[in-house]
Amino acid sequence: MKTYSPKPEHVDRRWLVIDAGGQVLGRVASEAAALLRGKHKPIFAPHMDTGDNVIIVNADKVELTGQKASKKIAYRHSGYPGGLTATSYDRLMTERPVFVIEKAIRGMLPKNRLGRAMFRKLHVVPGPDHPHHAQKPVAYTLGRPPKWEGLPQARPPRGAKPDASEGPAAEARKPAARKPAARKPAARKPAARKPTVRKPTAKSAGAKPTSAATSAAKTIAKPAAKSTTKKTTARTTTAKKSKE
Repeated sequence: MKTYSPKPEHVDRRWLVIDAGGQVLGRVASEAAALLRGKHKPIFAPHMDTGDNVIIVNADKVELTGQKASKKIAYRHSGYPGGLTATSYDRLMTERPVFVIEKAIRGMLPKNRLGRAMFRKLHVVPGPDHPHHAQKPVAYTLGRPPKWEGLPQARPPRGAKPDASEGPAAEARKPAARKPAARKPAARKPAARKPTVRKPTAKSAGAKPTSAATSAAKTIAKPAAKSTTKKTTARTTTAKKSKE
């Protein structure tokens, strides 16, 4: 069985609305971070952004348990010596309630470019109204993730006519037709060149032979030299005996 890896065309980003009024800060932040990462979907992968867009309303009515409002402190450092700034959450909830929720959710996302891309899908509003009605968001109840509707169906190609016998649902399931790849013209091989034969010119015909040719002709013209070897000693001794 092959391991499934989500593709960009398989990610269907929905818009969800969370009402933070009367809810605990930690629970709202954890639910929102899971929705932004896409951990409520079966196609979740830690290396991809498969999450949905989240809208949080009534951020100024979120609650803190125990004595966190007075004892919990948010720190910030400018980077210079003595640049530490400490602010209690009681003050932050009155002045910057949106920052309180954003800070809690940001700490639950990956600390890289993927986490920054997920954080851009978060929209926190201090009041009950939000400016994202055109996206038709759906209300989300904490602890009840939305139902998985499967991978998005492939859209029919442009100009394709739906078949009445199959119906619109069957036509939507058909994958888009692929265009045939254009074939490249075959490269022509260079024609083999014939070796050029040079004809002898008048000057080259009457030219003198080379020194190598003349030396070879002289060696052939000379007769073989007579051997001047002396007679053997046996013949000389027999001639001397006959004279005596």
